[in-house]
Amino acid sequence: MIEYRNGGPDDAALMSRLGKQTFVETFGHLYTPENLAAFLENHSEENWRGELTNPDFAVRIAEDSGEVAGFAKVGPPSLPFEVTGPTAELRQLYVLKPWHGQGMAHALMDWAIAEAKRRGAAQLYLSVFVDNHRARRFYDRYGFEAVGTYDFMVGTHADLDIIMRKLL
Repeated sequence: MIEYRNGGPDDAALMSRLGKQTFVETFGHLYTPENLAAFLENHSEENWRGELTNPDFAVRIAEDSGEVAGFAKVGPPSLPFEVTGPTAELRQLYVLKPWHGQGMAHALMDWAIAEAKRRGAAQLYLSVFVDNHRARRFYDRYGFEAVGTYDFMVGTHADLDIIMRKLL
């Protein structure tokens, strides 16, 4: 049975492990070992602890029978766009492959939208890799619209990401 809970400082090690695992599972094959290792430093336990103790961020964790299976993170805007009004950013939404198609991504997205609204945001932004067609279709179904692009850096490798926005 899938259960959802808010992440807290005690989850830093768990989120470090899950953040690395989900990124490698989804995108690891695209990068050299050096670029991948450099990027995964973003998922250090120290970085996660900083975000999990910062009230500007909110993390929702999905667990299936006690096994962590996915997460979403909402925070302040960081993408290269001009902020116009109250804005939140969906920083990450990942579900491990064994749980794809079971509704977990929908539950996490519903939470992210509700959390952004709770924080007073009038719009929610995210970025998605241009070749991640599955995720792009998912975001399209939620009413996100492409508003620009930028280079998402993985080590020294630049990927083209699409910046998407949903008016809340």
